[in-house]
Amino acid sequence: MFMKEKIIAVTHNAKFHTDDVFAIAALELAFNGKEISVIRTRDEEWFEKGDYIIDIGGVYDPENNKFDHHQIGGAGERGNGIPYASFGLVWKKFGSGICGSDEVAFRIDEKLVQGIDAGDNGVDISKPLFKGIRAYTVGDIMDLYKPTWKEKDKDVDEEFLKAVEWAKTILEREVEIMRHKFEAEKTVAEYYKRAKDKKIIILNDKNHGFGRELIVGKLLQYPEPFYAVFHRRDRNNWQTVAINKILNTYETRKPFPEPWRGLRDKELVETAGVPDAVFCHHTGFMCIAGSMEGAVELANLALKP
Repeated sequence: MFMKEKIIAVTHNAKFHTDDVFAIAALELAFNGKEISVIRTRDEEWFEKGDYIIDIGGVYDPENNKFDHHQIGGAGERGNGIPYASFGLVWKKFGSGICGSDEVAFRIDEKLVQGIDAGDNGVDISKPLFKGIRAYTVGDIMDLYKPTWKEKDKDVDEEFLKAVEWAKTILEREVEIMRHKFEAEKTVAEYYKRAKDKKIIILNDKNHGFGRELIVGKLLQYPEPFYAVFHRRDRNNWQTVAINKILNTYETRKPFPEPWRGLRDKELVETAGVPDAVFCHHTGFMCIAGSMEGAVELANLALKP
């Protein structure tokens, strides 16, 4: 199929926003290696000249590569009610190709795209707990690229392109991390399936240096596991973690025994009776040992009534 040497992407001029910046960034990733010329204008003549019309033009027509959401009635919304902005519309068409996976693209939509789309459409997805204080967002970082009223020497179109390069870096990294996370979750599920005793899931390969949050996040969907044992690559020891009742809390299905909590080294060895025991967290959600065998033994002891 014939493809033009240069792709022309048209978006609005003047002030830029997080959604149009990330939409152009996603488009550039989708056509990685192709030269994309970005035209920032409100001249309607370009709405027909351009190959991709982003966040302007009043038309959403993915077949003809028009991705605006400002028209009456918008451009649709997701099942959860969050409406699409230009980033989400571009991601809807190209996300799976960028990620190489429908599942990864969906997770990036949940993690990054939906929040940006919501903000551009004036939809609040969170509320501050403290008056006058709010979380620092991707949009706040985007604002750093916008010239202030005193920076008259800065060209807004040049700053837009700088913002696009930053957005590409963020998007590429998020995609890579999510790919690795998705692969890791599938691996943890395999460990669960192969485990004879599903009360203790042992990840016995040192190459699988997964973090506690990922392991617990995957295993808490299964009813049997109380503990998981895995290698800590950063400290070259073995960790046993209690599986949470709910993610991101210290409330676990079966915490480690109270007499162990807060102890380390000799005190923990004497109390638990495991020769290479290193540390037990004061909340009882995890223990560390020098070997896999020691970590497994800590888990088995903790299982006893």
